[in-house]
Amino acid sequence: MTLTKLGELIEQAFEINSQGKYKASDVRGMTITKEVIPTKAKIKNTDLSRFLIVDPNEFIYNPRTHGKRIGLGFNQTSKPFIISWNNIAFRVKDEQMINPTYLFMHFNRTEWDRQAVFDSWGSSTEVFSWNSLCDMEIDLPPLHIQEKYVAVYKSMLANQKAYENGLEDLKLVCDATIEKLRREMPSEKIGKYIERQNNRNVDDNNKHVLGLSTKKEFREPSSKVNKSKLTSYKLVEENWFAYVPTTDTWKVFAFGLNKGNGQIIVSPIYEVFSVIDETKLQPEYLAMWFKREEFDRFVRFNSWGSARENYNFIDLEEVEIPIPDIPIQQSIVDIYNAYITRKEINEKLKQQIKDICPILVAGAIKEAKANG
Repeated sequence: MTLTKLGELIEQAFEINSQGKYKASDVRGMTITKEVIPTKAKIKNTDLSRFLIVDPNEFIYNPRTHGKRIGLGFNQTSKPFIISWNNIAFRVKDEQMINPTYLFMHFNRTEWDRQAVFDSWGSSTEVFSWNSLCDMEIDLPPLHIQEKYVAVYKSMLANQKAYENGLEDLKLVCDATIEKLRREMPSEKIGKYIERQNNRNVDDNNKHVLGLSTKKEFREPSSKVNKSKLTSYKLVEENWFAYVPTTDTWKVFAFGLNKGNGQIIVSPIYEVFSVIDETKLQPEYLAMWFKREEFDRFVRFNSWGSARENYNFIDLEEVEIPIPDIPIQQSIVDIYNAYITRKEINEKLKQQIKDICPILVAGAIKEAKANG
């Protein structure tokens, strides 16, 4: 088995959306984890006629490198999509030489990212050019061996997609339950159900410092903390909340509900509050509302300030949500938690598929060499 240059196996795809067949809902992006996702770019009033059409079994990549990985995606669906013209689209020349999915498995390896980044060049922005991609070499097993290992990959992918479809069904149930609640009962300001907390670590006994993340959970601080000077830090008891009042940095309502951490302390710039009476409002029910994307949009819209945009506790008290009886709150929380748990499992399944790609490629190469 000899090494083959990728340039002998692939060619660029230049078809553009000149007729305007594909709309904003068809625009996709790709990630450094080799996924195709709905675009996060602002495309309102963007001319989509220049966007590249990516047909099934075609590839896309961003020539601008991002740290130690290359943004690349593969259209594994049955429908075309479009992507910004400043990316590169390409396809396999002859599927009797190389299976497109096998090629994607080859790209979906840390070793490939390392080589691609090494072959990138530039001063302010490093670029992994089309020529550099074509100059790369690949061990090419016979097609029947490629297809054998592709079948394993596709089987795992099918299982993950089936699980993901069930996940979306559960999300629809959750959203429908919330919308039904909104229609059937009036909303109330949460101000009368919550109270601000400002207890400080005055005796300096608590060293359990946690920060907040855009995933809306507590985490280890991202910056170094001087643990000899923690007297100004705020105490957060179990079932209490903390949130970051500035919203222009992360663009989300970054908060955490303290569950299972015991008493912790947080930065003095955070707001801390608790539910006054948990027999009337469940902390987890309130947290569920805070986790919704529409709440992020609401907070961003209602933030204010010149140098920094803020969402203060007074603003939070004005938020209105339906507050049903505790059993109904609990049932909605149970549905939502089931969705979150399944979502986390789905992410683990996706990671397992990514992790197995180098193993499958190595297996195909080993089998081809063994067969001479």
